Amino acid sequence: MSGLLDALALTAAAGLVISRQFRASRIDTDRRWWVLPVVLGVVALREPGVIDGHHQTAAVLLLAAEVIVGLVTGAGWAWTTRIWTEADGAVWSRGTRASVAVWGVGIALRAGLYGIGAALGVRQDGSALLLALAVTLLVRSGVLARRLPSPGPAGAPGRAYRGAVPRPAGREPA
Repeated sequence: MSGLLDALALTAAAGLVISRQFRASRIDTDRRWWVLPVVLGVVALREPGVIDGHHQTAAVLLLAAEVIVGLVTGAGWAWTTRIWTEADGAVWSRGTRASVAVWGVGIALRAGLYGIGAALGVRQDGSALLLALAVTLLVRSGVLARRLPSPGPAGAPGRAYRGAVPRPAGREPA
């Protein structure tokens, strides 16, 4: 893909992911949470421009740093996400203000890595960012899956997990 098309696609994907995290959403515990991140990772790794052939060492180090930033961002995002259960046993999640801070730091670090790469003359395309997004989503989904409450008896009252509050009927938590 062209650089402009890469930038537009990544901006749209990141905007969609970030905006959706601040709406309460039901967590479907039966779905395969790892499929989308794995598909994104495979697509990113199939692109020929993941590693700049003229600056292989610097490109590999930048890619490793990008993946590490993705790991940390995904974990931070998952641990700052509020999780609660409804009276019917449905599990819900919603990002918090701390999630905004995690995303802000992650974006700033990625911009810094891009700047370092540009200063070193390393050719960078969207596949490294796509791989980091895949890692972020995979880690976030995995940590959220580990944080999910164990199924309780049917009709049990809603409980809060990891600092969350039970969701009052008809309202989202603050």
